[in-house]
Amino acid sequence: MSLVSGTVLVTGATGGIGSAIATLLGANDASLILTGRRADVLERLAGQLHARAIVCDLSRREELELLAAEAASAAVDVLVANAALPASGLLTEIGRDRLDRLLDVNLRAPILLARALLPGMIDRRRGHLVFVSSLAGKAAAPASSVYSATKFGLRGFALGLREDLRPHGVGVSVVLPGFIREAGMFAQTGVVLPFGVATRSPEDVARGVIRAIERNCAEIEIAPLTLRTGASIAGLAPELAARVSRFLGSERLSAEIAARQRHMR
Repeated sequence: MSLVSGTVLVTGATGGIGSAIATLLGANDASLILTGRRADVLERLAGQLHARAIVCDLSRREELELLAAEAASAAVDVLVANAALPASGLLTEIGRDRLDRLLDVNLRAPILLARALLPGMIDRRRGHLVFVSSLAGKAAAPASSVYSATKFGLRGFALGLREDLRPHGVGVSVVLPGFIREAGMFAQTGVVLPFGVATRSPEDVARGVIRAIERNCAEIEIAPLTLRTGASIAGLAPELAARVSRFLGSERLSAEIAARQRHMR
C-alpha cells in the first residue's frame, strides 16, 4: 500500500493550506488524523473527509504530549507537520511569552511529534515525515528574524534527520512555499504584492506534499521561478541578495506584512 493512502497525521488542518493538504490526501484514500485548535472547523472538516479529529493547541505542552502519544499508538505512516504561527515583526516587539509560543508551535512541536512517531516507523521500516517550512527558511527578510529562525531551523532539522533515517526506510521531506494566495498567513493579510511577484495556491502546496511523499524528495519549493532563484542566490550570497531585495522594496513590504500579522501571532 502506498504511504499516501496509509494513516496520515496532518497538523494545522483548520487553516486553509492544511485543509487543502488534508482534502487532497483524502482523495488519495488516506486514513486521516487531523489536528487544529478550532474545534468547530476541525470537526466539520473531519466529517467531510471521514477523518479522526484531535483538537490540540501545539503551544500547550501537555496537549502536545497527548497528541504525540495518540499518534504513536495509531501507527501513523506519514506526518505532515504543517501548523505554524506568523512570527513576523521586530524581535524587540515580541514579548517573552509570545516568543515561547512561536518557537513551540513552529519548531518544537514538529520535532517532538517526529520523535514520538519515529520508533514505530523505524520498526516497520515504513514511514515519511513532511515538514512545511517556507522560502523564509532559505532567504531571510526584514521584520522576520524569529519566523526565519523557526523555518531555517525546521529545514535544517529535516535535512539532518533525513540522513539519519536513510538506512531505516523512512523518508523526510521539506516543503517550502512562497507567497500563497487565497488561504494561509500571507493571504490573510490582504497585502498586495509588487508587480511581477507571482503567487501559488493552497492546492499547489497540497500537490507538493503528495509529490514529496511519493518521490521521497528532500525539498520541494512551491513558488514561481523568480522567487526560487532569489532564495537560491540568498543562500549563496546573502549580503548581495539583501541589497537587491532592499532595492526592490522588501523593507516596505515586510513591514506591511508584519503590521497586518501582529494580531495573528
